[in-house]
Amino acid sequence: MSRVIKTIVFDFGGVLIDWDRRYLYKKVFEDKADMEWFLENVCSEEWNMLQDEGFPFSETIPELQMKFPEYCDKIAMYETRWSEMIGGPITGTVEILKGIQAKGFPVYGLTNWGADTFPIVFKQFEFLRSLDGIVVSGDEKAVKPFPVIYNILIKRYNIDPESCIFIDDNYHNIQAAKKIGFKTIQFDSPENLRKHLMMLKVL
Repeated sequence: MSRVIKTIVFDFGGVLIDWDRRYLYKKVFEDKADMEWFLENVCSEEWNMLQDEGFPFSETIPELQMKFPEYCDKIAMYETRWSEMIGGPITGTVEILKGIQAKGFPVYGLTNWGADTFPIVFKQFEFLRSLDGIVVSGDEKAVKPFPVIYNILIKRYNIDPESCIFIDDNYHNIQAAKKIGFKTIQFDSPENLRKHLMMLKVL
């Protein structure tokens, strides 16, 4: 017999917040192919993950600039113009979040996000400040999909995974959460998320 849903956990980037490095760098590069090469080989997803893992810009940017001195200015923009990577809230999901809160469910956040930049979005988006608790990878120096960060969430907020829905757009993060016992929804659109939550009688 499945347990009654008591708690909801949201990922942030790609679920509640529209974050894309291209929002910044398409202003910086005249040629799209040059931009894509830069984002694949210089300020790559792997390099960005260093911030999520807890390494500060004060370490990661100078190291990368030494490796790619010809891109020194553009690498620096990753910090100085980081806020331009934020497209805004994903409004459909934010409405769902507020609907869940109105039903009385505790709602938490579990996000891979750098400690240097999370305060920017926390200040910018009121809905983040309305959550019952947030675990940020950059603060914990642990990232999804590794089990340690899920266990930090569970222990810190006394969450029972089997009565909790975990919502994330990343397949690997979803699979890791399933192994720990969470009920999961892989996010692809606010419309489909709403349908899933209605089926589970959360909305």
